[in-house]
Amino acid sequence: MALIGPRSVELERADPQRIAPLSALRSHAVRFAKVVAFIVASSIIFPAGLMAIALGFGAMPLPHPLYLVLQRLPIVFPLHMIASGLTLILIPLALLLRHRPSLHRPIGRVAFGCILTGALSALPVALCSEANAVARTGLFVQGVAWLGFAVAAVHAVRSGNVASHARRMIAVAAIASGAIWLRLVTAVATVFTLPFDEVYATATWLCWIVPLAIALVWTKCSTAAPVILRRSPCAAR
Repeated sequence: MALIGPRSVELERADPQRIAPLSALRSHAVRFAKVVAFIVASSIIFPAGLMAIALGFGAMPLPHPLYLVLQRLPIVFPLHMIASGLTLILIPLALLLRHRPSLHRPIGRVAFGCILTGALSALPVALCSEANAVARTGLFVQGVAWLGFAVAAVHAVRSGNVASHARRMIAVAAIASGAIWLRLVTAVATVFTLPFDEVYATATWLCWIVPLAIALVWTKCSTAAPVILRRSPCAAR
């Protein structure tokens, strides 16, 4: 009963003019966080994308396990590297230009073509990998999930559901980032002489599932927050 009183009613019936500055402050904080995240991500993603393209064109020597895959798939594997590298570069550009349709749409179409190529070619690459069965399965499922979310994103935007399209493209980007985290994990495993096969097999799953889970939770929370703010003034009525 102590919770029900004038003070409680006053809090529930907050003045919209007092809520507006808090909403604006939150909006600026979210915008700043997005800019910082984009800068940090770009400093990692763009070099990784360029390196993948260089490896695909043969401008850089491949590690021995990847060289063996190249011998088995002399056309598919370079195509996978180039398309995936372009995807890592184009997705952040499309996100940055999302408020400029004249640039966002053509970049998005090219990015989808690269995603389609990269995801489909990832399936035979996973099967021909030198890794153990657990790792190959993880890479294969990653390619399927990558393709599935990309197709869902295109279907959403063609249906006029821009919000759903954005959420699914963030998921696509999260899955694609798995290639970067996998390289970092394998580098750490090599430096610290960890059991490579076990670490690699675990990483082929976690390096894309964890970013995907974070992306899905974040997009759900970011879309739910404005609904709560819109309901606050209504509570005063």
